[in-house]
Amino acid sequence: MNVTPVGEWGPWIVGGAWLAVGGRKVDLLYRSIEQVTAVIDACRNGEISMHYQPGHPHGFCSAIWMGEIALCRVLHDPGGLVAAMKARTAPYAPALRDALVRRFQWEILFAIENAELAVPRGDTTHVAGCAYRALACVAQVLFALNGQYLINEKGALAQAANFPVTVRDLAARVAEVWLRIGAADYAAALQALRMLESELRDKSAEP
Repeated sequence: MNVTPVGEWGPWIVGGAWLAVGGRKVDLLYRSIEQVTAVIDACRNGEISMHYQPGHPHGFCSAIWMGEIALCRVLHDPGGLVAAMKARTAPYAPALRDALVRRFQWEILFAIENAELAVPRGDTTHVAGCAYRALACVAQVLFALNGQYLINEKGALAQAANFPVTVRDLAARVAEVWLRIGAADYAAALQALRMLESELRDKSAEP
């Protein structure tokens, strides 16, 4: 077992270890109570930030820390510190919802348009990267609209497909986008993304 120094994995993952406990994979991650408390305060005020982070190709959204507290199961908290933070994560703050939608909604179309510019250049890596970025932003918006915390982009779209507020046939349509990209049918893939973006924008505008 190799436990890292504090800060070795960057300012947002911080550090920790990858463990095997009873034959199960367990991630140990450090968090600062003071820093997480400050992030919760910011999120409740509608202040979020995005950061480059290896292992998170979409980036690390500061609201992840608030989501970790909201979703965690407390095993040992003799001083009640985690419980006090957890109490501030529910109900889901409207200001956080609005900030996430505002931050990520516009970027969906922006990413699609950048992909379209890359198609004539034959820059297929950039096309795929922009498509991923657009879909990751779709997940962010859907989680926010449903008052759900997104703590990892892995599996986020599959989860969002089952939310009360979602885009019809989301999982199948996402699969179709990647099928089209794999077949080098970029026009069809990006048109499918444009339709997703339009329908999601309509969802966001609903009261």
